[in-house]
Amino acid sequence: MTRLNVVLLAALLASALYLVRQSYDARRLFTELDRAQSAARQLETEYERLKAERQAQATPLRVEKTAREKLQMRTATPAVTQYVEWAAPASAAALLAPAASAAPEGTR
Repeated sequence: MTRLNVVLLAALLASALYLVRQSYDARRLFTELDRAQSAARQLETEYERLKAERQAQATPLRVEKTAREKLQMRTATPAVTQYVEWAAPASAAALLAPAASAAPEGTR
């Protein structure tokens, strides 16, 4: 009978230690989960802030201001605009003329 009591006591102590260890692991994992969720919320907040900042930086007025100040660019005006005229070579004009005259009357 004494031997049975010792075995049952050892089993009771082992199960109690196992229960304590499992409770400790569960608390530790819950704390890690809470920290990870907190970090995820912080990253999401930072992402939204960066997205808003990117949208603010990409406004047309901001782009124009940056182009003027940092890149030394200026707006195009008729005074500084140079137009290039393209004249088709004579052979190209001769090739295009028969095609225009061969078109049906209603398509011209």
